[in-house]
Amino acid sequence: MTPLIQFQQVSKVYGMGNTEVHALWQVDLTISRGEYCAIMGPSGSGKSTAMNVIGCLDRPTSGSYYFDGENVAALDDTALTHIRNRKIGFVFQQFHLLPQLTALENVMLPMVYAGVPAAERRDRATRALQQVGLGDRIVNKPTQLSGGQQQRVAIARAIVNCPLLILADEPTGALDSHTTQEVLTIFEELHQSGITVVMVTHEPEVAKHTQRIVWFRDGQVIEPHLNPKDIGALTAPA
Repeated sequence: MTPLIQFQQVSKVYGMGNTEVHALWQVDLTISRGEYCAIMGPSGSGKSTAMNVIGCLDRPTSGSYYFDGENVAALDDTALTHIRNRKIGFVFQQFHLLPQLTALENVMLPMVYAGVPAAERRDRATRALQQVGLGDRIVNKPTQLSGGQQQRVAIARAIVNCPLLILADEPTGALDSHTTQEVLTIFEELHQSGITVVMVTHEPEVAKHTQRIVWFRDGQVIEPHLNPKDIGALTAPA
């Protein structure tokens, strides 16, 4: 399968001298197009830093990061912004919806930045909300929606520009178990449609829904191809 995400000896170092922290250290990682992958590991393992690099929110200190065949580590801020807006959809634990806007207006925002005409923005946002089961809630503001509905609005916003990658950071962390299952069903449907889904999570029950787990520890990938069925027995990979 063709790689969508490829780290080659990627390191991320914060601080200098005695205060240096190696958040990532010479990480090699490949995630293919169409995969559904979980990134896991204990606190401080580097998984959040890896997510930030994958999402072009941060640059590696050294090494190469190829996204969709391009070494994005070498791109300027304008080019990185273009990639984030057009090729990556972000879903976070806290939904980051603008409270003064309706669900439809929140979903339309990425298209405003992408320069999509107004009529097309409305049509695409409406379809995205229908895709996540909120076609009857398009005029509701976030305060008029449940937590699960707000997360579905956030997912609709993430998919409205037809990204290659959905990057989700603890997307079920603020949800109850029933709503978690509803949201995971949406992620599975997106994966089945051909979108690559990478999810950072600390919840084994969530990770079990993915095809593969990448386990980080101390800034390095310890298990690059962990079977989700084995996660229950895992306490700390050898």
